[in-house]
Amino acid sequence: MPASATRPAAKPIALLALAAALIVPLAACSSEATSSDQPQTLRYASGDAEPTCLDPHVGGNWPQAILANQFLESLFSKNDAGEIIPWLATGAEASDDQLSWTITLKEGVSFTDGTPFDADAVVANVEHIKNPETASSTAILALGKVSEAVAVDARTVRFDLSEPDSALLESLAQTWLAIESPAGLERGTEQNCLAPIGTGAFQVASWEKQSQVVLTRNENHTTAPQDGVTSEGQPGATVGTIEWKFIPDAATRLAALQSDQVDIIDSVQPDALSQFQANGTEETLIGARPGVTARVELNTTRAPFDDPKVREAFAASADIDAAVESLYFGTLDRSTSVLSSATPFATSHPDSFEFDAARASTLLDEAGWTERDADGVRTKNGERLEVAFPVSTNQSIPAEISVLEQIGATSSEVGFDVQLELLDLSTWYERSGTWEFDAIVAPYSKNSADVLRIVYSTDSITPAPSGYHANNTGLSLPALDEALDAAVKTSDDAERKRLYGEAQQLIIDSGTVIPLYDQTVQFAYGANVHGFRLQPNVNVPSLVNVTIE
Repeated sequence: MPASATRPAAKPIALLALAAALIVPLAACSSEATSSDQPQTLRYASGDAEPTCLDPHVGGNWPQAILANQFLESLFSKNDAGEIIPWLATGAEASDDQLSWTITLKEGVSFTDGTPFDADAVVANVEHIKNPETASSTAILALGKVSEAVAVDARTVRFDLSEPDSALLESLAQTWLAIESPAGLERGTEQNCLAPIGTGAFQVASWEKQSQVVLTRNENHTTAPQDGVTSEGQPGATVGTIEWKFIPDAATRLAALQSDQVDIIDSVQPDALSQFQANGTEETLIGARPGVTARVELNTTRAPFDDPKVREAFAASADIDAAVESLYFGTLDRSTSVLSSATPFATSHPDSFEFDAARASTLLDEAGWTERDADGVRTKNGERLEVAFPVSTNQSIPAEISVLEQIGATSSEVGFDVQLELLDLSTWYERSGTWEFDAIVAPYSKNSADVLRIVYSTDSITPAPSGYHANNTGLSLPALDEALDAAVKTSDDAERKRLYGEAQQLIIDSGTVIPLYDQTVQFAYGANVHGFRLQPNVNVPSLVNVTIE
């Protein structure tokens, strides 16, 4: 098998004509359901961390995205073929020199506070994201090449760029760049974090910290995106209320579903998923998050992983295939790619990640880690071969933590001392931002291969205004920077494929990344729930057309 096998790329990006009606309701979604005197309440239980701010411009993590997708909307989305489609926009055109994009906007759309959606609103959002005081990370990195947004007229906005950015429309199709009411933004960060104001199918009614966010239906919703299956459909939520509950314990979430206390749960454990798939007691939905895979990244800014031989030894000492097979019950496959299978231009590198304890031991000997202490841990010049490994319990389900524990166990056999430390999300971010780790698993979603530039370029070693740095390896490779810069400047898919393939090979050859599997979203719900789906822009859940029998 070749060292690098390329997966098929997604279809070339194309702006489709604006559909008259967008997300499709199922046959079960009758008019009686939406006009009932007692609108339905949907109860959703999340295992992801409760956001500290509901505004995805601030910071910009996955828990914010899955919740904000219910009440905020973006300029663009994607369909199931991977094509960019209009949402709040109606189309886009690049200048001949690729240094500006002119985007036309829908008419007759208003935010739920009555503020009109127009070009000035888009400009205000771009300025909000790029303002250092907003402390954005994901959104500001996505707009890194945008110099400014200019309102040409009420229905037209121009994005001026410092350099060509072939991934701009893909970036604008993400929830972290969703458009919010300018009047809402003007309230200030503290108030806007509590209840961002959008154009979505729902609006934030209340937030009871450490319990739930309650969303209510936007009766004037007009702008649902095409769902990628059919161009027929209609905007407007079906249920009247969503109770978005925070239940961090996986067993408690599962019990709540099975006792009919909630209708949908996320972050489902693999054993439960496998059981549901086998016996059909609950419906399941699994999707790969676009962007990078779940992968172990090694910090090269300090010992021991500043030494390439030690990095190579650690990868060879980790029996990942056996861990995934035993702990995931066939619900996902081991990946040897930096990019998720949901991301165009992903390449696999199976020959680079073979478990070989004997080879790991030889490499450590060559690196000078020849002695062992009484615990069997290798030493060099009196220093133990320790690996500080902080893990976010909010970003990793128990099965993933068990995988990391098994990696630690097999690595210990050749002399590593892997010290897993389970942390809440805020502490994990702090530890990551101050480089207090040797190994880390850091999810990052983006719906294009340009995520490699965000995560592995030299520029991303420098923290964003939020204090977050996307490059956790600390490795600066000029050849990698050149390939990623060239890839984002060209719109030729054949050239992008070549350049992203070259970039992935350089990352793999650096020994700084050990892929595990696709970062996935896993849901379970009762047979009485209809219309639940993932929105193809970044595979976030969409509840707009859910009905409950």
